[in-house]
Amino acid sequence: MIYSLLVLSSPASGHGSRIAVQFARALLGQGHSIHRVFFLDEGTENGNASAIFAQDEANPAHQWIELAEGDDVELILCITSGLRRGLLDEREGQRHEKQATTHPAFEIAGLGQLIDACATSDRVLTFGG
Repeated sequence: MIYSLLVLSSPASGHGSRIAVQFARALLGQGHSIHRVFFLDEGTENGNASAIFAQDEANPAHQWIELAEGDDVELILCITSGLRRGLLDEREGQRHEKQATTHPAFEIAGLGQLIDACATSDRVLTFGG
């Protein structure tokens, strides 16, 4: 089956992001594919390259990055939610004449990418809220 995930929680609030990345790994381990992970509202904070967590805490962003780089999973940050939080990828940074603040594994795009994920996937699951 083809899955897409919608992540609404930040890595610092609750367990939604952590559960989502664990679920994604489990899906891939069972032979399913992930079309896209879309981060919306507070979920966009998962792409913040400058977030620092305590040494005894796992940083979910690193786990998402491993999925993107190792399993070719597309990570999309909602442009409206991201810009409100000061999150810019290289393209948006150039457009607004500011430094990029996201990890390169994350791309900033519009809600059309979420709609495409819904149309392309067999299942779309939401985490956080």
